[in-house]
Amino acid sequence: MKKLILLFLMGLTSVITAQKKDKVLITIDDEQIMVSEFKRVYEKNLDAIDNEEAKDLEKNLDLFINYKLKVKEAYSIKLDTLSSYVKEMKTYRNQLAAPYMQDSAYVSLLVKDAYFRTKNEVKAKHILIRTPKAATPKDTLEAYQKIMKIRNRILKGEDFEKVAEEVSEDESARADAKSGRVGNRGNLGYFSAFKMVYPFENAAYNTKKDDVSMPFRTRFGYHILKVDGFRPSRGEVEVAHILITDKTAKGEEVINTVYNRLEKDEQFKMLARKYSDDTGSKSKGGKLRRFGSGVMVQPFDEVAFSLTKEGEYSKPFRTRFGWHIIQLIKKHPVQSFDEMKKELTGKIRSSDRLQLSEKAVVNKLKKEYKIEEFSEAKEIFNVVNLRNIAIDSLQMKILEINEKSYTQADFVKYIKRRNNKPVFDLFNDFKDQEILEYYKNNLEKTEPDFAHILQEYEDGLLLFELMQRKIWDKASKDTLGLKNYYSSNLKKYNNKELNKIKGEVMNDYQNHLEQLWITDLRNKTAIEVNKKQLKKLIKYYRKD
Repeated sequence: MKKLILLFLMGLTSVITAQKKDKVLITIDDEQIMVSEFKRVYEKNLDAIDNEEAKDLEKNLDLFINYKLKVKEAYSIKLDTLSSYVKEMKTYRNQLAAPYMQDSAYVSLLVKDAYFRTKNEVKAKHILIRTPKAATPKDTLEAYQKIMKIRNRILKGEDFEKVAEEVSEDESARADAKSGRVGNRGNLGYFSAFKMVYPFENAAYNTKKDDVSMPFRTRFGYHILKVDGFRPSRGEVEVAHILITDKTAKGEEVINTVYNRLEKDEQFKMLARKYSDDTGSKSKGGKLRRFGSGVMVQPFDEVAFSLTKEGEYSKPFRTRFGWHIIQLIKKHPVQSFDEMKKELTGKIRSSDRLQLSEKAVVNKLKKEYKIEEFSEAKEIFNVVNLRNIAIDSLQMKILEINEKSYTQADFVKYIKRRNNKPVFDLFNDFKDQEILEYYKNNLEKTEPDFAHILQEYEDGLLLFELMQRKIWDKASKDTLGLKNYYSSNLKKYNNKELNKIKGEVMNDYQNHLEQLWITDLRNKTAIEVNKKQLKKLIKYYRKD
């Protein structure tokens, strides 16, 4: 009940930017309330009103004034300073601001790209030259020059896979005799959206078949890749498997024994529980989580997707993990865009590619804001132990966004626990973060809808607390007052016993207390209604 009342109260308020032709409709003490504000509230609540009498404009104006008096009272007794209120508003403001920190058009584009890349798989191979975690400009340049030389070798005719096996710093490219690993020579097989880090995925889908990409950077270092093909996605597949990890002739004998028992119609689940060495799946009859292309090692992937009928099982085959037999449980084709849109949007919002949307917002703001960097203050970038310098000596202004200044100390605090990038890169990150934070902190000035909704919530939350104190708590604790009210209105309740209609009486008593309270608020407040503007409003809505 109280939540419904809070929602109703929130619906009775908003603060909007006064327009040039806006006129004062009500003056409450020294506060002027414009026609546009009342119109906004009245029109917003018309949809919730189900009878003509309740739509009466003058009655709604009285309700609006009552509401404004309550809000004024809440602020006058400083309910907005309560720690619970401040905490709640901070949380809500952050939630409300979150969508503004993203470029919705850019997110929509990312979702469409992700769907295309879910429906279509790319086959690629790559060569990696690693860069240190906190790469210096020298490290970055050396890695870039090195991979450019490798690319030129391939463009001149050398075989990509042979070069990858020779020089790639992705260990999986080369065979390892000790572990028995077979090198993939840079081959990654087919993959689709969300299977690789985004810069790699992007490069693969933007490189033409048989072309070698220009070098591009991920968190691992510099890559080049060659695209071998594109194909429609095979979707995802759900399978069970039996694994024998012994790669010798003895292991092959065991897997063949299992296969022969399957051929004699023994249950796959039972044999998986008895023979499989995969401790994670054997108790579930060998069942694995559904997967798409590029998730499993290539031989396993190809065999799993080659099965066509549910219940069908493969012949024994070998991977670097040992001997397998796979049984198909179910195939899951790619759904339509409308069916996948919500899922893809969720994946994007929880992935690193969402930073691209934030970056799009920052880039827009950079064109709108006056941003200045101070070269002399940036000379601290050359200090070796920058993070350990005393704060007192870091007071020079290093950045200014419109009227707001940031000191060297602000920057050093930002990088205190960030060692993953060179200092000059961290400064760019710091600048971008503060641009976004500045925008967030000033949303009320630039985004009217944000200001309206936030004010509604602020006032609604205050009124909930005020009603709790002034009416609901008082009514529930004042048993004598409740009995006296009941006794004074026995006729209204047809002499029914109080304990049988207590809920009804309590509700009426709360309304009674509220009316007394409103009368008191009106008596001690100067209220003036602009009659001329009221008549115009009545005429305007009658015309409609």
